Amino acid sequence: MNTELPEPVANGDSRPYWDAAQEGRLVLRRCKDCGELHFMPRYLCPFCWSEQLEWVDSKGRGTVHSFSIIRRAPSPVFAQQVPYVTALIDLDEGPRMVANVLGENSLSVSIGDRVSVTFGSRGDDTLIPQFTLDDEAGT
Repeated sequence: MNTELPEPVANGDSRPYWDAAQEGRLVLRRCKDCGELHFMPRYLCPFCWSEQLEWVDSKGRGTVHSFSIIRRAPSPVFAQQVPYVTALIDLDEGPRMVANVLGENSLSVSIGDRVSVTFGSRGDDTLIPQFTLDDEAGT
């Protein structure tokens, strides 16, 4: 049985996002027409439908909007990970994203906690944005 966690599958819209993650950067899309930032990576602005988009670096800081502590693995490859935290993170720049909260005290997460991006490995060469509680990161 394969026990490695699945790697993300990049497509034409998300390739720059995953490439930036490999460099330890969290990036967002900004519309050049309306100025709105958004997440997930996509071809059109979800606010004004413009194709005029650019990639911008996020500060990688945010607030926990909501979370769930996963105590039962959704598939056998996640069995070694439980319990773990999946959270909705409101980035300081505005967009909301889903990510795991990692670290020794991640199970003590609360709504409103401040978090900072970190990059967890998946497979041999893939890094994915994750978050740690700010008090754990020393910030």
